[in-house]
Formats: sequence, structure tokens, C-alpha cells
Amino acid sequence: MRDSLRAYLFSATAIVAVLAQPSAALARSPVYRFNIPAQGLGNALKAFGETSRQQIIFDAAAVNGKKSPALVGSFTKEEALAHLLANSGLTVQTGRSGVLIVRPAALPAQSGQNRTAPGDAAMGVSTAGQDDTSDIIVTAQKREESLKDVPIAISAFSKQSLDDHKIESGSELLRAVPNVNFSKGNFSMYNFSIRGIGTKAISASSDPAVAVSFNNTPLIRNRLFESEFFDLQRVEVLRGPQGTLYGRNATGGVVNVIPALPTYTLGGEAKAEVGSYNTKRLSGMLNVPLSDTLAVRVAGSMTKRDGFDYNTFTKKNVNDRDLWSTRATVQWEPSDRFKANVIWQHFQEDDHRSRTGKQLCARDPGPEKVGDTVVPEALRPRLSQGCLPVSLYDDRSFGAPNGSSLGYVVLPTYVIVAGLDPKTFGVVPGILPGDPYADVVQSRNLREIATSYDPVFHAKNDVFQLNLELKLSDSLKLISQTAYARDRYYSSQDYNRFVSKPIFPDTQGLLDYFGNPLPGPGASPGGIYTDPQLGPSNRILSADLSRSRNDQWTQELRLQSSFAGPFNFSFGANYLDFKSQDDYYVFNNLFTYSAENFYNNTNDPGAGAHVPCPPNTTTRECIYIDPNPIGSLNDLGHNYFLSRNIVKTKSWAIFGETYWNVASNVKITAGLRYTNDKKTATPVPSQLLLGGGGDLGNSGGFVNSGYPPLPDINQKWGRFTGRLVVDWKPDLSFTDDTLIYASASHGYKGGGANPPRADINPRVVQYQPLPSTFKPEYVNAFEIGTKNSFAGGKLSLNATAFYYDYKDYQVSQIVDRISLNENFNAESWGLELEGAWRPTRAFRVDANLGYLRTRLKKGARSIDVMNRTQGNSDWVVLRPWIQVPSNCIAPRKHVETILNSPFVGSGLDLFMLAALCNGSSAFGSFNPDVATNLHFDQFLGFTYNPLTDAPNGGRGFYADLEGKELPNAPRLTVNLGAQYTFFIDKWDLTFRGDYYRQSASWGRVYNTAYDRLKPWDNTNLAVTLSRPESDLSFQFYVKNVFNNTPISDFFTNSDDTGLSSNVFTLDPRIFGFSVSKKF
Repeated sequence: MRDSLRAYLFSATAIVAVLAQPSAALARSPVYRFNIPAQGLGNALKAFGETSRQQIIFDAAAVNGKKSPALVGSFTKEEALAHLLANSGLTVQTGRSGVLIVRPAALPAQSGQNRTAPGDAAMGVSTAGQDDTSDIIVTAQKREESLKDVPIAISAFSKQSLDDHKIESGSELLRAVPNVNFSKGNFSMYNFSIRGIGTKAISASSDPAVAVSFNNTPLIRNRLFESEFFDLQRVEVLRGPQGTLYGRNATGGVVNVIPALPTYTLGGEAKAEVGSYNTKRLSGMLNVPLSDTLAVRVAGSMTKRDGFDYNTFTKKNVNDRDLWSTRATVQWEPSDRFKANVIWQHFQEDDHRSRTGKQLCARDPGPEKVGDTVVPEALRPRLSQGCLPVSLYDDRSFGAPNGSSLGYVVLPTYVIVAGLDPKTFGVVPGILPGDPYADVVQSRNLREIATSYDPVFHAKNDVFQLNLELKLSDSLKLISQTAYARDRYYSSQDYNRFVSKPIFPDTQGLLDYFGNPLPGPGASPGGIYTDPQLGPSNRILSADLSRSRNDQWTQELRLQSSFAGPFNFSFGANYLDFKSQDDYYVFNNLFTYSAENFYNNTNDPGAGAHVPCPPNTTTRECIYIDPNPIGSLNDLGHNYFLSRNIVKTKSWAIFGETYWNVASNVKITAGLRYTNDKKTATPVPSQLLLGGGGDLGNSGGFVNSGYPPLPDINQKWGRFTGRLVVDWKPDLSFTDDTLIYASASHGYKGGGANPPRADINPRVVQYQPLPSTFKPEYVNAFEIGTKNSFAGGKLSLNATAFYYDYKDYQVSQIVDRISLNENFNAESWGLELEGAWRPTRAFRVDANLGYLRTRLKKGARSIDVMNRTQGNSDWVVLRPWIQVPSNCIAPRKHVETILNSPFVGSGLDLFMLAALCNGSSAFGSFNPDVATNLHFDQFLGFTYNPLTDAPNGGRGFYADLEGKELPNAPRLTVNLGAQYTFFIDKWDLTFRGDYYRQSASWGRVYNTAYDRLKPWDNTNLAVTLSRPESDLSFQFYVKNVFNNTPISDFFTNSDDTGLSSNVFTLDPRIFGFSVSKKF
């Protein structure tokens, strides 16, 4: 309650302050030193914008042919503009967010049908999302330039444009930028991909392929997905490798979120919004000039709403939101040669957000026959992988895994004895026999889940930034940027999204083998078992917890020139220090039950026979059970799965770009960067159900408690990257303005360490080692593009074509309970078109089209966990013993030998089948070289070593991936937006619609029917009534008009949990109404 109240108070601070202040200006604008030679008016206005850091837009046709006088000396912005526009027939107005708009002086400013539609120009690639096709200033090359002059494929959006498109967070940028895709990840991060290149490697030590920057500072961990945009100057999306000027070598591109900075005019804004799902949103901003040289800007936003999803088990809505953000900025400009600003931004969320969506599975019942041999019903689950690799859109996918195939179900069913029934003297098993998920049929509604465990979500993110800018001379500028970022994340939810049937027997009153009453009530009195983390239940309870702590320091220095001659440069250096700890837990009451009643049992029947197992026990094999709830774990227990990833990254780089105007309309840009990356990973093996029995134990563990780390893995790379660009501005008769460019660039992204597997004693459990590291990735990118404006600036059209040659692209999959990262060579190519047309002041259309093709190169291969045999009928998929996390393949002939043996039905058949996988020698082996009490090779007359006699140590056959497409790379993305404004006296009534569609794509590199993601689309509508002279606006909108629920991506879970799939979808249809007022 206290945190919720604090969130409201912080978020409302700016709004209250705005409402309490008058709207008069407090102070005179600061003075700037200008050195603008006499030239064309358009170029002079660009130079004005660069010097004064002022966004200014103008119609290219309006300034065409006009000259401006020289401007040399110290002036305010107002004085400078008055001088430049003298005798031009043009005037300047201030639009929303402080943007200056240059217009013909003869146009009426505020009357009737002839009034020009007000508002900031949205910043797209001179086209996308603009209110008109005017020129604007961006910082794509870390220097202020006209967007039309930047030889980079870039889309940029002002605050107003983001609101027009109803883009409220980073995940929605895909609707306005060609060849962009976005999906939430299964753990704490997400995948933002550009031109097929994203972050499919989910290792804690992997770097993002698309760098997310806050005010030009790259943030390795950020809340782009969870947080909402507020009080921004603009958002820039740069497509293609940006490894010269931008830190951390972004191979896919950059998303740069640029906040609004203080100005020297008193002003503010307040916005309130209500909507469906009981949505309540507030945002506000207050800008206060404290003197001629010092100004403060504070802003805040908050969102609170009910859940989008419905839990059919508890009959409650889940997946709600309760989040808020605030930002405070102080800017100081004591002279025209020095300026400084300090920014603090805070984001916090405390609610019940679901990290993933529904969990799908097509139940695998196991084969009826293997070859010509009938498989007994009781053994079919041992040949089931849990879920079948069928389409996620198939009706069968709305089931649940074959519970009888899961190791943590098999052990208490067939091995643990709760006691003897006092009436029949029959054995009461640890849990009731049968598939606990039998007959589970899920709703086909992706927004309906069934869970007995409500999610818990907490996130905090702080960014502190100090920016210093010193003009060493009229043509040299030194820039320093220092930043510290801190991120804390905690997300727990039901591991499964479906509910089992009751599984625990009533253990009260049971007998031991001698007919004596067992002491105590047993493990599950009344059919209820109490887990220390998950609490009491008569069903299977499972939950996970994703938790992370990250700290980042960055420092960058840049020296930039602005010489009047043909040559300029930007040189710099930066340093990054990043530390992270990512913990991922999986809890299951059957884990604890098995630890208590099998591994900690004294071999007498009944749960009452288990004995306590304190930490650090070495005299016998037992498993320490953490007695604490999820919120206060001691991180010593082996009754849950814990993957701990500790990574330290230190990186420094030196870089530079030169800009040479070889002719008045031809420029060559050459950039080079050297990056030195050092990563240190501390491997911490998992310990699920591992005791400390040494070579004589059943579990295969070394210790019974705690998580001893292995020696650090140290990796280091030093790499050169860079780019070469030639751009030409020809004077064409059929365009107002044209830029043609060609570029070649080389990008690099560091490698990393794979998490370690379970800390299994190889003398007890045999397994094939996996690679401990993965390689860096590289890209050679080639691009040609053109940016054009026509018809006096009413039409703009841009086109870009590209080709990427990719080496060692990083992709992850879950193998042996870890995120194993693999490297693939690939190529991609495509085309992007962006346009904006404004035939009248009232009507505007903007559109973009992305065409993308990708393919994996020759030699690409990987083992598909969903299809390990690759159709080879001589091999069969088998389930291993519980300590071994992954399925294996075994020769069909050996499986048939076991199925035809006299041991079927004896109980040994389970262990014999499991012994064809890498498993615990305590339960038998076909390898005569393994020390075991059960030499199955002597029973059945054949020997077998899965490590040497099966492909890839029994993991399966490689799938040939040559020619397969990259995941999350739809071939077509299309966005079309249109709006019409009616000018009614002093009011503007605007109707706008936006349509987005992406074609089919793949969720994994294997490109099977299971991997295919269907095409999907999204439609948004908005009606806005505004009074420009009062800065008052009302808006009604509908997002996702047709309430589409596409599967935007999915995540394949581990073998030992059945290979189920967590799917992700869009927000549902949302209605909203907002009121905003500026002062």
C-alpha cells in the first residue's frame, strides 16, 4: 500500500506543479555564438538548429532559392532567426514540444479552413510518421544534422508522432519501422530484431545485437519492454550495423531514446487517461527556468490497470499493471561555450505481470509399437518426449504434456512407497498412479490460463547521466557523457499454465511392512503435501523465479569539429564496466517430495521414515531442503533448480569518423573503431536433487547443499569495425531534394560463456560435455539508399536496399537445463520503402514496406530437441533417469530386445530403458566398464555405451539447416497510416487510422511445422479534438480494433518438463479516452 501510494505521489508531482503555475515566461533566452556564412536559407536554418540545439522544421519548397545573410556573433535564438529570415517572406511559430516551425508569413496562423495544421513534425526517415514532410534535426551520427542529409536508414519519432501512432513502449515500434520485429523473451529480457538480426542468444553473458540507448548511452540491461514512453524529444531507430560511433557494437542497429531537455521558457503539460480494463494513466511535465543560465525539468507518468488474462482455475483476472516512472533534469549554460546537464530517470513496477503467456503442448502418448514389437501401455511414457512437434495452431496443441513421461512424476509413482493400506495391506505409492495431466484440454483462447499460482512481478531501473559540452573554439567541441545504470528484476509465475488432477494419497493411518502403524501423519495427511516454497496442495505445484541484479558504468569522450571547410571529424573513446547476476529458479513440490521421501529415506516404507538432512552432510547421501518460502530463500537447497549466472564485462574502445566534402554535393564518410572486450563468467552448476554421496550415491552429486562455483571463464577479444559511406546530392529536375548513398560496414558482437550443466559426478552419471563458450558474431553489411522530396515538400519517398553476410550468428536453445548458445553463418538481403504524402493541409498518408530474405549458409547444423532422430527409423527417443535432464536416442534393436525380454513388468524394464541413455550407474548399465550392481549387459547379452555408440553421445542426429530462414524474420512488414483533419473555427478534429501487418515467420532455426508463426495484423483508430491556441486536446482511441491474438513468438521448454511451449501474444483490444493540456 505504501509503495502504491508513493507511486501515485511521484507520478502526480509534475501534474500538480503544472496546474499550480502561471504560463508566463520567466527568463530571457540564453545567448549562443553563431558563425553561419551567407548561403542558401535551408542550409542556414540547419546550421542554426545545430548551434542552438533547437529542433526546427521548414518546407523545402518554401526556402528553395532563398538566400540568408551571414550571421556571426552572439545572439539569442529569437535574434538569430529574425536576422536569418529577414526579407524572406517567412515567419516562425512555436509548435508543440517547443519545435520551431518556419512558414510563409502570409499564411493565417489561427483561423478557419486556411489555418495550417499545428503540431510537431514527427521525425521519420524524412517520411515515416511525419505531420508533414518538413526537414528536421537528428543525432544519428552523434552530431546534430538534418535527417535528410544523414546517409543512414533511420526512422525517428517525436512525442507527438508516437502518440499519433499509439506507440506507448519500445515493443510497439515494429508497427512504424520497416523490417523490425519484437518479442518478449522467456526470462528477464526481450528480442528486438532489425532486418532479421536480433538477440536470440539468451545467455547472461551475451550482448544485445540491437543496442538500446538512453540519450546516446547504451544500456545492456534496460526496461524498454516494460516501461512506457513519456516526455521525450524523440526516439530514433537506426537500421544496420552501428559499430563505429555507438558503444557495444550494435550489429543489428540502435534504438536511441532521447528525453526532452530543459528549456528557458516556463511551461508544463498534464495528461489524464482512462480506458478499458479499468485503466488509469497520468503523465505530466514541468519546465522551470531558474535563471538565464539554469533550468529544471521534471516529468512523470503512471499506469494502473486490471489484468488482460483470465485464470480459469481461480476465476480471477491476472497479468495486471501497476507501474510508474519519473525523470528530473537540470541544465546549466553559464556561457555560449559550456553547457552541462544532469539526468536521473527512475522506473518501478510492482504488480502481477505475467512474464510469458499460455503454455501449449500436443500430448505425446508414446508409440504403440517399436518396429514390430508392441510397447506395453505402462512403458509407452518412457518412449514419449512429453509433447509432439506439431503446429502450435493445431487443436492438439491445447493439451498438456504426458505427465507419466516426466522423471519427477515417475520416481514417486514407481519407487517411493508411502506405506501399506491397513485394510488391504496393499502398497500405497508415493503419489497416485496414472498421468496427472490426463484429459487436460486447455481453452483455445490465448488469454485464458489455468494456474494455482498467481504471478509476482517487481522491477526497478535507475539511470543517472552527466553530460558536459565544452566549445574549445568556434569549430571544436568536446563532449563528455558519464552514466550509471542500476537494474533490479524479480518475476515469479506458475511454471505450467495448466492444473493437474489431485495426486497425493492420504497417508494418515498407514502401516509399515510389519503391520505396525507408521509414526506421524505421513507426508500427505488428508491427501495434502506441504512444500516449504509453494505451500500445501493436493496437486502438482510448480513455479519459477527469474531474478537479476545489474550495475553499469559508462564513460564516453568525443571531440567534434565544425570547420567551414570540406573536412570535419568526430573522434572519441569510451569505457564500460558491467556487472550482473542472473538467477533462474524452478520449484516443484514433487522435487521436494522426492528429496524427502526417496533420497532422505531410511529405506523403510512411509514418509515418516525420512531423517533430517542438515547442510554440509558428508557421512551419507541426502539432499538438503531449503525450509524458507520463495521470498526469502537461503540458496542452499537442492530441492529446487537454480541456474546462477555471474558475469563481469569490461570494455573500452577508441573510434573516429571523418567527413570529407570532395565536392559541393558529394561527401565521403569513413569510420573506424577498435573495441577491446573482456568478460569473466563465474560458472555455478545447478544441483537439483543432487546429494553428497560421492561414488556410492544414487543421485550423482558431490555436495548435499549449496552451489559451489567452478573456476572463472575468462574471455577477451580485440576487434576492428568500421564503415565507409559515399553520399551524393544531385540536382534533379523532378525532385526538390535528393540524397543518394552507398555504404559498406563491418560489425562485431562479443561471444560469451554457456552456463554449466548440473554438477554431476561423471563416475556415477555418464554424459557428453557441452561447449563452455560460444563465439563472437560478425557482419559485413552493404547498403544503398536514396531520400527524396517532391512537389514542394508534399511528397517524400525513401528507398533502401541491403545485403548482410553474417558469421557466427548466436542462437540459443535449452539443452540439459541450460541455455546452450550455438553459432551459425547466415546471409540476409532486402528492400525498404518509406513514404509520406500530404496533398493538402488536412490530409496526410504515411506508409512503409519492408521486404526481407534470410538464409543459413552451408554447414549450418544443430540438434533439434523436438526431433532428435530426424526421421531415422533405426533409432528411438527415450526418457532417462531423473538426474539426467535431456532425452536421448537409442538403437531400435536394443529397445526391442528389452521389450521382448522376460523383465517386462518386473520394474527392471524401466531402468533398462533408462540405461540406454546416459544415466546413474546406481540403477544399472549396459556398459561393462561402468561400476554398477546391475550389469544389464549380462542380463540381455548386449553391451552398449551411449557416449560412444550413439550419434553425438546419444543427443541425436544433426538437422541440416542450410537454406533455412532466421527466426523472427518475416519476409514482409507493412504499415499504412492516414489521417484527415477538419478545421472548425478554433478547433481541429482529426481522424486517424493505422494498419500494420507482418507475414509468416519462424520461431526457431529448424523451420518445421512446429516453428511456423502465422501472419498477423493490427489496426488502431483514434479521434482527436484539439484547440491549438489553448493547447487543449481530447482523444478517443481503440488499439487492436479486431482484438487479434496472434502468436508473436514462443519458447521451447526443457526435455525434463515435457518440451512444452510458452507463447507470447499482443495486448487485447483497448478503448481509451485522454485529456491533455499544455501551459
